[in-house]
Amino acid sequence: MILTGLNYPSIVNVIIQKNSLKKKNGGTMKILIIGGSGTIGKKVSTHFSKKHTVIVAARHSGDVAVDMTDSQSIETMFQSVGNVDAVVCIAGDAKWAAFDTMTEEDFYIGLKSKLMGQVNVVRIGRNYLNDGGSFTLSTGILAEHPVDFTSSAAMVNGGIHSFVKAVSLELKNGMRINVVSSGLVEDAVEKYEAYFPGHNPIPMKKVVNGYVKSVEGKATGEIIRMYDNC
Repeated sequence: MILTGLNYPSIVNVIIQKNSLKKKNGGTMKILIIGGSGTIGKKVSTHFSKKHTVIVAARHSGDVAVDMTDSQSIETMFQSVGNVDAVVCIAGDAKWAAFDTMTEEDFYIGLKSKLMGQVNVVRIGRNYLNDGGSFTLSTGILAEHPVDFTSSAAMVNGGIHSFVKAVSLELKNGMRINVVSSGLVEDAVEKYEAYFPGHNPIPMKKVVNGYVKSVEGKATGEIIRMYDNC
């Protein structure tokens, strides 16, 4: 078949739409999960690997290494992995400490790692995301219901929420972006329960479903809240 200048764009659009529909209807996707070896990441990776090709990126383990504070490391990760259908980021640090002990450098930990790290995943990753693909970022309940010692983490989470809503208006080629915001997950209760008095632990299956909704659904610009109370 010869593709003329007249019919080439429409044919390409049909191909893209068919490929996107195939993936939505259960076709195999190539999914990059950054932080796929962490508490939440392990569950998310295990779930998606049942029917998709999953590549796990982490600082010290996984299939490919990445440092969320280093944009060149993020670029190198994508170069190594190649084009993907979905990017899930469940990574990034922020310091928890009393506000009156926090220094400017302490705040920069969260700004550079969890906030700009995830922004850079999108900024750089859009060049490696297939048309119709999706980004799923991660935050937590602290954005709306902070607890003691979380002035930095709450600030960073709120910033990511605003970023997702704004950048969803500008992503091209059918690309989508959402953020999953979880409460105290059941697998982290032992470590963090003291910080969240009265909070109901969130079942890991429910948390995983937040990522499924983002990756396999059609929504964009959403804050997918996975918590029951505050």
